[in-house]
Amino acid sequence: MDLVKTDFQQLDERFKHVNGDEWMQRLHTGCRWTEGPAYFPAGRYLVFSDIPNDRTLRWDETTGHVGVFRQPSNYTNGHTVDRRGRLVSCEQGTRRVTRTEPGGSITVIAAEYRGKRLNSPNDVVEHSDGSIWFTDPSYGIDSDYEGYRAESEIGGCHVYRAAPDGTVAIVADDFSRPNGLAFSADESRLYIADTRQDPSHLRVFDVGESGKLTGGEIFATSDCGGFDGVRVDSEGQVWAAAHDGLHCFAPDGTRIGKLRIPEICSNFTFGGARGNELFITASSSLYTLRVTVNGARYPR
Repeated sequence: MDLVKTDFQQLDERFKHVNGDEWMQRLHTGCRWTEGPAYFPAGRYLVFSDIPNDRTLRWDETTGHVGVFRQPSNYTNGHTVDRRGRLVSCEQGTRRVTRTEPGGSITVIAAEYRGKRLNSPNDVVEHSDGSIWFTDPSYGIDSDYEGYRAESEIGGCHVYRAAPDGTVAIVADDFSRPNGLAFSADESRLYIADTRQDPSHLRVFDVGESGKLTGGEIFATSDCGGFDGVRVDSEGQVWAAAHDGLHCFAPDGTRIGKLRIPEICSNFTFGGARGNELFITASSSLYTLRVTVNGARYPR
């Protein structure tokens, strides 16, 4: 385990209360491209993807050991943990969203839309009504590097909602490459990253009944590479992964600070017993540190 000096950059007075460990821990390195961290409080472990190596890894908090959780993993990218403690995964290779049941079996949540195969599901979140929301860019079919080269059957890169009854619907169809997404704590808003726009940006939507989205204005733009993973903390601040680390935005969209990471940051999640530990995937490594804010789904 390596230690890296923590670098919080304050850009606005509203960021002055955000701080944390003096040193970040690099828990693991040697991957090709890490992604999709998801923390399981009951088991005190984290799973994350090493996409080009076609494997999902597992870090055990009690031992510090990192081992293979699943290989092959169907080039899995993003993960989330649903409200019943089950792993939900975006499989780029099989072009589907799946759930791992407690006994280890796999349930397919979404694999097609109106009879056409999805592109390559990228990131995923769960709504409290049991619906699963995910982005579907084309990274897994653009080449054989992190999936299988293929033509898009749908002809676009969209954002989807899979209802509890299995119905899959497009909720946003005007993205270039939709990527990370996150609900506000009260689920009234949904933030979605569009990585391939110039500049890359976050958009914000109002969430209505049955998953209807309205709005969609640009919430924030990146000043260092494409936005990727997105999370919201318990104070309503929006965090987004970018090339130089994590960018933190006030609820009004002002960039108020950054947590700089020594590799290109792909994704992150809040975890630990109180939701105030950041787990960050960046290029070839997995990092962690305890901070002074909590994830939106955790009590203070």
